[in-house]
Amino acid sequence: MTLLALALAMGNLVDDAICMIENIDQHISKGKKPFQAALDGSAEIGFAVVATTATIVAVFLPVAFMGGVPGKFFKPFGITVAIATMFSTLVATTMTPMLGARLLKQRRLQTSPNFPDQNHKPQKNRPYSQLLTWALRHKIFTLVIALVFFIGSLQLVPLLPKGLTGAEDRGVSRVSLELPPGSTLAETEQAAQQTMQLFIKNPLVTSVFADLGSRDDSEIVNTGKLYVNILPREERDISQKEFEQQIRPLFQNIPGARINFASQGPGGGDKDLKIILKSENAAVLQQTSDTLEKQMREIPGLVDVTSSASLVKPEILIKPLPARAGDLGVSVQAIARTASLATLGDNETNLAKFDLADRQIPIRVQLAEEFRNDLDAIKNLRIPSQNGGLVPLSAVAEITIGSGPAEINRFNRFRQVSFEANLQGISLGDALTAVKSLPAMNPLPPDVSEQSDGSAKIMMDIFNGFLGALGLAVLCIYAILVLLYNNFLYPMVILVALPLSIGGALLGLMIMQKELGLFALIGIVLLMGLVTKNAILLVDSSLANEKQGMAQFHAVREAGISRLRPILMTTLSTIAGMLPIALELGAGGAVRSPMAIAVIGGLTTSTLLTLVVVPVWFTYIDNFLHWLQKLFGGKESYAQLDVPVNGNGKGANVLKKDSVTRV
Repeated sequence: MTLLALALAMGNLVDDAICMIENIDQHISKGKKPFQAALDGSAEIGFAVVATTATIVAVFLPVAFMGGVPGKFFKPFGITVAIATMFSTLVATTMTPMLGARLLKQRRLQTSPNFPDQNHKPQKNRPYSQLLTWALRHKIFTLVIALVFFIGSLQLVPLLPKGLTGAEDRGVSRVSLELPPGSTLAETEQAAQQTMQLFIKNPLVTSVFADLGSRDDSEIVNTGKLYVNILPREERDISQKEFEQQIRPLFQNIPGARINFASQGPGGGDKDLKIILKSENAAVLQQTSDTLEKQMREIPGLVDVTSSASLVKPEILIKPLPARAGDLGVSVQAIARTASLATLGDNETNLAKFDLADRQIPIRVQLAEEFRNDLDAIKNLRIPSQNGGLVPLSAVAEITIGSGPAEINRFNRFRQVSFEANLQGISLGDALTAVKSLPAMNPLPPDVSEQSDGSAKIMMDIFNGFLGALGLAVLCIYAILVLLYNNFLYPMVILVALPLSIGGALLGLMIMQKELGLFALIGIVLLMGLVTKNAILLVDSSLANEKQGMAQFHAVREAGISRLRPILMTTLSTIAGMLPIALELGAGGAVRSPMAIAVIGGLTTSTLLTLVVVPVWFTYIDNFLHWLQKLFGGKESYAQLDVPVNGNGKGANVLKKDSVTRV
């Protein structure tokens, strides 16, 4: 995540330097010497540069305290972007003006240099100038268009597929192999060999490695893992997901084995989707599980559906006959003790020990393996009676072959059944919604409850915590801007850029057919800090123009025209820096691309709308503030801090913070 943060921030890190150089260039074009232009230009825009950096840092303040699995992704990303941005701002406010004063050249004016301010006439972009003029004269209509765009963008949320991280093309497929409980190691090896032959015949496969049995329990020999290496992505025409879809139907040719591709997501487990049913009533839980598993198999897009309740293991059932056992003087404890010693052996604490020089080896006494599986041998076991004799087991108990659960799992002390499935052509969020809408889940029996696990649980935690973190991030941005501007109203003008970016992010994800998942949400959080930059430049310049005595209409219009070039330059540089990630270049690019796509889409729409909507919204806030100041009889002050008192750059460069009476 740290390297990804540096890659994404690459275009953003030069934004501050672009704004600084562009503003210095504007002062040089007025006829100033490069040294004086560097002083005046850096003083004029320095506050805006610091404010933009502060907002990016404020966005990731709540993220730094996010816990759980989402915090493992958000925290290193946010810290890296924030620190890198702070250092870029430090360079932009110190080294950039110094280099500009030394390297930039003074321009010759074609008119008299005695009146530099009158000689300088900025080149106006006529299309944007006309659009901004129209918007300032049709304010309500402009704000209605922005509101409709924001509301319409929210309608895209249900249409977007939702997931966690998406499918990553690693070039290695992991296959899970499972035989019925009680299968031998030889049977597991035979099934593994058949599976390996399926892969070896495929020209895309380079090697296959099999790992049979369980490393945690030596008695489990009916499971295994296969690791299939395929050609690098640039040497094959299909993705890893498409390769797995081609191979999956061939697994049905291997009877008696449950074979499926294992999930490689951050949620762990062997499947993409995992749901848990838990209850204290075993019978109701089993009945509900059977119904749910059958209905899940009918959902399009769910493959390899399995349930832990369907795993049964053959076992010998010994049912004591109380009447006959009482007549022969045999207790139930004696029957259970004899059967346990013969098939499992005694507890380790009760076993005799063989003493060696450095350790003791327990001596376990039990029937030989060939007799433990022989029903006649079990029936002939001798049970001690109370009168001192021995009675055959078949005389006091009914012995049959049956089946039972391979294992009994519990979740928070409740008996549980887990359902797992892989996804094919469907997102994790859509699959989870489809499962929860099944008749078996609506409603569940009173004794049964449902809980997501694995990737589904992480996805739900991320979406539940995202809105809270995003809201807190906006509050942090507002608090930082209030402190910087020493005003509670002007920061509201800047915050209007945030909702204008949401529609672009969602629209970009929809056009590129990407999931709204973890990386897309990280991109949206980053976007909240980036889009305020343009609004800050516009508000800062508008306040500076008003402070110099311009009327509000002309101040706002000139601010938009003068800041159009740095806004477009910084936006294009940020987009250019994210294009390689959006184009999925490099290993694992498909997983990271939603982050860059969300940022590019949000920056595009936010920039286009901010250039028009923010000036209009500024006039309302500015008029309201002036009305309040007149109402309470105070002087009308401006929130702009770092503006040279002398606009021509001659004389001392004083930073004035006093209120200025509006004439």
